[in-house]
Amino acid sequence: MQPNEIPSVAVWGETLPEAWENAVLAAYEFGARIPTEYDQEVDPESRDVTMMMTVAKPFAEPRIHRAIPDSFEGLAIYVAEVVDGVHDWKVNRQGHGWSYSYHDRLFNWPGQFSWKEILEGAKIEISNVNQVDKLVAKLAETPYSRRAQAITWVPQVDQPNDEPPCLQRIWCRLVKNDAGYLLEMNTHWRSNDAFKAAFMNTFALTELQKVIAGEIGERTGKVVGVGRYTGLMDSFHLYGSYERRNEIATFLSQVEKMPFERRVIRSDNPLVVKEFAKAKEKLAGEEKQ
Repeated sequence: MQPNEIPSVAVWGETLPEAWENAVLAAYEFGARIPTEYDQEVDPESRDVTMMMTVAKPFAEPRIHRAIPDSFEGLAIYVAEVVDGVHDWKVNRQGHGWSYSYHDRLFNWPGQFSWKEILEGAKIEISNVNQVDKLVAKLAETPYSRRAQAITWVPQVDQPNDEPPCLQRIWCRLVKNDAGYLLEMNTHWRSNDAFKAAFMNTFALTELQKVIAGEIGERTGKVVGVGRYTGLMDSFHLYGSYERRNEIATFLSQVEKMPFERRVIRSDNPLVVKEFAKAKEKLAGEEKQ
């Protein structure tokens, strides 16, 4: 690695928690020191790498790391946002709310927002597209196609936005196995908070991977399972503020002193199942504003 170079790193794990943990440790060990647009004056510079993280068996247990930045209920709600679009109604329509959601951009590109004058000014015809449906159709027709992808980026909207989407693109392809096919997924990120976003992002995207596999199976009558998942992150970073608050030091200490089995939990653990059920009830009783 040359001085001041952002290193490119590849990690692998059989399960999701193993792969994520390996990625965080690699970012800490190899990350280049570089500032971010969110730092305070008292913060050290972030540690930053370009990361390729592969999960060999996304649905192998244990699926959840106990160091996630949210509760199990919060994780379930995030999955519902990405996969089912339960909070797409929060996306900016009148200058308020979220500027985007991943579900809205993937299933309803370019999404619902109050920026139509921007697109019309650029003489772009607005025609919302369910990209995931087209991705499924493409692979159902041609399993080995390299053209099955979906994007989030809308340049006229996102380039000037202070909080543009981190996820940029998903790409899927089918490979044969003894039972039928496996759906493999790559996701591409311009930026990914290694410590407080990457695990939840990956968990939710693998849930979407499972949904896509199931839909292809229904359309083709073939058995389509979930294959490996790979996340490619241009900037996979640990914010300096996490070091200043000793959050990273605590995580490193747990990895060093605590057995892996105590750092993770199965998704079918009764505690997790209970929290996921609470999330479902909470979402069912939620009133849209």
